[in-house]
Amino acid sequence: MQKERPEPFITADAIAKRIRELGEAISNEYPDATEENPLALVAVLKGACIFAADLIRTLSIPCTIQFISASSYGSGTVSSGQVELDHDLAVEGRAVLVIEDIVDTGLTILKITETLQEQNPSSLRICTLLDKPSARVHPVRVDHVGFSVPDRFLIGYGIDWNEHYRELPYLALLDA
Repeated sequence: MQKERPEPFITADAIAKRIRELGEAISNEYPDATEENPLALVAVLKGACIFAADLIRTLSIPCTIQFISASSYGSGTVSSGQVELDHDLAVEGRAVLVIEDIVDTGLTILKITETLQEQNPSSLRICTLLDKPSARVHPVRVDHVGFSVPDRFLIGYGIDWNEHYRELPYLALLDA
């Protein structure tokens, strides 16, 4: 049985346009990136994988990519309040840009930035596809935002609900 595809909330074309804009802004922000000292991208799995893949192709500066696995949702639509991190990162002395799918309460990105700060990067910035400022519980600074969205559960473009809907080429609201 095929599941019903929800209506787009943010279209694939709008996402692609915004990612190109983010790529240009990020490239301009790191003029000192070189082949010897590239920007270190840290993509948060699993949700940011598609966003990171599309974003990296818009950058006009040398960069590397590493991954960190973070989970706070389990199988629900509300954060569990516990963040589990799994990583093998090496970012000491590097300019680091964390690529996240969504920043809502701020707990996950707070834990990730605390973990990365322990490695003493030369700089640490955050780029998120989606930002839910109205859901913020933990104060975090997000440097690059694709879209500010309402405090609703979104799916698609790599973001799942219970491991479903990641494959959608657009973002949709989940009516759960």
